[in-house]
This record gives sequence, C-alpha cells and structure tokens, in this order.
Amino acid sequence: MKAKALVFIFCLSFSIDVMAQDSLSAPSLFQTSEVINKKRRNLVVGGELLIGTTTLIGLDRLWYANYPRSPLHLFNDNDEWLQMDKMGHAQTSYSLGQSGYSLLKWAGVKEKNAMWYGGSLGLMFTSVVEVLDGVSSQWGFSMGDFIADASGTALFIGQQALWKEQRILFKWTFMPSPYAQYRPNVLGKDWTQQWLKDYNGQTYWLSIDVAAFLPKTSKYPKWLNLAVGYGADGMTGGSSNPLIVNGKSIPYFDRHRQYFLSFDINLNKIKIKNSFLKAVCKTVGFIKIPAPTLELIPGKGAYFHTLYF
Repeated sequence: MKAKALVFIFCLSFSIDVMAQDSLSAPSLFQTSEVINKKRRNLVVGGELLIGTTTLIGLDRLWYANYPRSPLHLFNDNDEWLQMDKMGHAQTSYSLGQSGYSLLKWAGVKEKNAMWYGGSLGLMFTSVVEVLDGVSSQWGFSMGDFIADASGTALFIGQQALWKEQRILFKWTFMPSPYAQYRPNVLGKDWTQQWLKDYNGQTYWLSIDVAAFLPKTSKYPKWLNLAVGYGADGMTGGSSNPLIVNGKSIPYFDRHRQYFLSFDINLNKIKIKNSFLKAVCKTVGFIKIPAPTLELIPGKGAYFHTLYF
C-alpha cells in the first residue's frame, strides 16, 4: 500500500519536472530533446533524488516511526489478499520505471541508458521501502513483494530491449467497494484512503497493443488495445475474513478471484499535435480507460458489464 503511493508521486513528477523547464526547452517545453540536454538531465536526476528521498524520509518519520525497530528479518505474506498486493507492487514498479525512462528520454539521454537507469527506478525505490519494512517489528522484508517489484521492472525493461516500445502496458483502476465500512481502519475510512488500502476496489490490467503484433498493412485501429485484468472481491482481512471486529459481528463474505476481458484505449497511439496534451497522456497513462467488460468468477460464472472501471 505504501509503495502504491509512489507511482502517483513520480507520474505527477513527470508533469512537474517538465513544466519547471520553461527556460530550458529546446525546441519546445513538452517535446523530447533529440540530443542530450544537460540542464534537463540534471533537473530530472536531481528532481527524482529530491522527491524520492523526501518521500522515503516522510514514510520513515510518519509511518515506521510509530512502530518499534528490529533487526532486518523476513516476513512471508504471500497468502494475503489473494495476491492483490503483489499485483500492486508489480504495477507500481512498472509505472515508476516507465516514468523514469520517459523523463530521461525527454532530457535526450541515449536509449540504452534511459532504459536501464530510468527503467530501474521503480525497483530501486520499492526495494528501499522493503528494507524499511524489514527493520520494522510490525512487518518484515517480503521476498514475495520484492519478486513482484522485480517482475514489474523486468516487464518494462524486457519489452523496451526487445521491441523498443511497450506493447503490453501494465495498468490500474479503482472503484470504491462496499466492504470498507466494516473495517475502515484496514480498508480505509474514505476514498482518499481506500484507493490505497482496499484491494477489493482495485483491478490490475495488462493492456495489449494488438496492432503492434499485426502486419503494418493491417487496418486494425492502432489505438484500440485488448485488456486482460485481475481482481479480488469479498476480502475484509488479509489471509481470512474475521466475523467479529471490535466486539461487533460483521457479515460473512465469500472471498473470490475475478478475471476480466475488456478493451482499452492506447493514449500513446492517438495522434495528438499539442505537446502539452501528449505530456498529460503520459502522466495518466497507467489508468485503464472504462470500457465494456466480460468478468469471469471461477465457480460462479461469467458476467457482462456495459462499462467497467
């Protein structure tokens, strides 16, 4: 949950860093530099270090300081939340790497360096978060989380190395669920907390650029992606659902996985002349666009949603 907040901070930093460069733009503020622009590069590196360091110090002071420290130790939480938390780690690492790469390319950094240094941004920062977990008595270093973080980074760098582009985008959506009211301290007291804490409302998507796998002569719309998603529902606890919370009974909910098939819009393939709007599309590109969706719940059946977010 803590790592998930980083993706929004760094995706937002893409816009902030770019807009701060008005006097350094060449030829245009929101256009990628074709050659190395040292002022832009220094701003990107310095800005990321500042934002990252501030974020991690803030987590340490505001979150971890409330719990006793301990020697570095492991913690196995692989059976919790039907692995939705692991999906969150992977998507966070992927999106941070994507932002790191885009920022370095905007500064004119060579493809190979931007891919490795920028693409590793997510893994670097989430690994520090894991270490902070590991020295807290409340949690521990989760190998499952670390593997998920590494998987998200590998998905980005692997595609960039193989295709020089992202043909499979890792995306996220959220809608408030009805379960948070029963355990607000765990799932969030309102939507400002629930988008981080309530895994019932989150869905993780692999948005596939179908046109990229077809012949160039194909008339298939380049902007129309096919998306497969994973979610989980009915969870009021990590490994199991409690029936009594704070001395009060709560309803029984059936915990189950959800699988989705949907469409998505690839904002990167829409022809936009305005450089500012292109930057906005990059900033919000990790959010899947609502579309007609087929939902499959194992053991229960299939359901069609006219519009699913």
